[in-house]
Amino acid sequence: MLETEHGFFELIKNFREAFVLEDFNQRYTDYFSQYQYIVGDYSAGLLRLKGFSNGNHHLIPDYIAESCAPNCAYYILKNKQVKKGVKEE
Repeated sequence: MLETEHGFFELIKNFREAFVLEDFNQRYTDYFSQYQYIVGDYSAGLLRLKGFSNGNHHLIPDYIAESCAPNCAYYILKNKQVKKGVKEE
């Protein structure tokens, strides 16, 4: 369990030690509070965040394979306090 400035998250995967608390705290916005899962990956040295709901979290491996640089550092977080109105994409 991770405590951040934005609440509690479970670190599900941390490929290549990608999770950096300071980077996450700077990049995260309230927009992501509606998502159950958040994928963070580094592209050109910058952290990118992408949200996934319970209804589409099975697409995370496809997102990593298709949208991330090969063998890039990434992590998957599970949001422990999703706000009401969760998107089901």
